Amino acid sequence: METKFVPGPTIVEETGNDMKRPEGLAGNLKYGILGILFGIVFVKAEIVSWFRIQEMFRLQSFHMYGVIGSAIAVAMLSVWIIKRFKIKTIAGEDVVFHTKTFRPGQVYGGLLFGLGWALTGACPGPLFAQIGAGYVVVIVTLLSAIAGTWVYGYFRDKLAPR
Repeated sequence: METKFVPGPTIVEETGNDMKRPEGLAGNLKYGILGILFGIVFVKAEIVSWFRIQEMFRLQSFHMYGVIGSAIAVAMLSVWIIKRFKIKTIAGEDVVFHTKTFRPGQVYGGLLFGLGWALTGACPGPLFAQIGAGYVVVIVTLLSAIAGTWVYGYFRDKLAPR
């Protein structure tokens, strides 16, 4: 498989005679609109509410557990349907599920992630929805998440053998 660079920041991969074309502004616009709608649903469902997240971690409300449990159930059903009926992507490509190996660092990472989530009242998913809803202090959390991702990327090869 050969990777070609086209003008602009998009990398296009060539596979035989087929060549994936960058979607351009129109393609990105539909994803932007979908993201905005998704954010509105997050806000209306109160899953970006700091108070709801604190209720979850204090075991005072089932609301967030219901949302997370529903998402897990939908994801499990979706993966089963995709595998069972060999559903392809919109571009006609096969959906490939790679097997994952367990590493002890995943437990430490999960604990660190949960601690950050409990302290800030935000996980990476709804950060932008929280900012859009007017919780501008969450910009600090967003910048911290970006910094943490950069630090992890910098030290990734030194943390665990591949």
